[in-house]
Amino acid sequence: MLDEAVVTEAVARIAAGLGERVGELTGEMVQLYATELPNLVNNDESVVSLLAASLFQNLDTAMRIFQHGIDPTRVEAPAAAMEYARRLAQRGTPVIDLIRAYYLGQTAILNHALAEGRDQIRDPDLLGAMMQRALTGAFAFIDRVTQQVVSAYQEERDRWLLNRSAVRAARVRELLKGGGGAEAAGVETSLGYRLRGTHLAMIVWHAVEPAQGNALGALESVTAAVAGGLPTSGQPLLVPADERCAWVWFPLEKAVLPEEEHVRRVLDSAESTVRLVLGDPGEGIDGFRRSHRQAERVHALAVTAGEQCERALTFRDVGTIALMTSDLAATRSWVADILGPLATDDEQHERLRETLLVFLATGGSYTAAAARLTMHKNSVQYRVRKAEETLGRPITDNRLDVELALKVCQRLGPAVLAAP
Repeated sequence: MLDEAVVTEAVARIAAGLGERVGELTGEMVQLYATELPNLVNNDESVVSLLAASLFQNLDTAMRIFQHGIDPTRVEAPAAAMEYARRLAQRGTPVIDLIRAYYLGQTAILNHALAEGRDQIRDPDLLGAMMQRALTGAFAFIDRVTQQVVSAYQEERDRWLLNRSAVRAARVRELLKGGGGAEAAGVETSLGYRLRGTHLAMIVWHAVEPAQGNALGALESVTAAVAGGLPTSGQPLLVPADERCAWVWFPLEKAVLPEEEHVRRVLDSAESTVRLVLGDPGEGIDGFRRSHRQAERVHALAVTAGEQCERALTFRDVGTIALMTSDLAATRSWVADILGPLATDDEQHERLRETLLVFLATGGSYTAAAARLTMHKNSVQYRVRKAEETLGRPITDNRLDVELALKVCQRLGPAVLAAP
């Protein structure tokens, strides 16, 4: 059984030797990052200088921890390391690169410690115990420091985004109120977004305060994911409307909406508090404004309907209702007038509504509806007949109203349905 004091002395001796080479090791680490994580260097002298200072202070602190037996869980991150994290946040460098840098550095220094240990220690048991102590201590130190620098990064990123966004939001609000397009060139420069071309507006928000914090960061992630399913010609424009809601515009190569299945996958992967609505694509600065106005109307309808409606709504689906009224009680009454008992909130009537909506959407074809619903044609015929009996009249009497009411039921759910 090895004496703990002997292991401690061996670790301190190796740390002292490496401590004398902190300047040399810092240079090696900068070169390593330039190769493995070029985002951290970016050919900027001021950034490289701050990176070197961060590395030097972290290495010096780590060696002193091992030399003097300091508890690594009580160490504060060096000032240069905190400032370097803030600088990366301002530049938009992904936080994962910052985290990887610390673990890449830990691996490199432990390799140096192992090489020193092999040169100085002949007893394999002592060498193993020394490296185990070094590995445990290094992990505790890295874990402690990364928590602090990531926190500094996130705070700075949020502050920087809010400050930058406040200016952008003011320009966007001016643009939305404007009557002509003469101001477009100047606004394009300040926003970094091209106003000519096709635009699709989206409003994305948290229905309630998210449990994990960083609300705007989550909305940014959802926006990027939605953009991945669109033929975009550039980066989307995202402007925070408040701490839990953002206005977004996607520059499109052609006027399309994202596939429903893609949007569903995006929301399934996002926090459960996230909701989104989409306008219709529009051309030029007028289309930029019109698509946003459409999204605003659907957003108002969604907020009124509450958490029970679908997490994603489009102006194409519920725009007619959104334009007619923002009075949900009036909408519920209209749905009841059109669908009668078919608007009952239970599984039986939900199946009838779904089948009838698909039947109408496929041009009244039992065969096409059966294929889409993956059920037998006779079952579709039976459900359509039952739906007509529930309506009390043929669906051909006011087909457009019936189809619209069915869509509203599908999207808004219990908010417009009658209790069983």
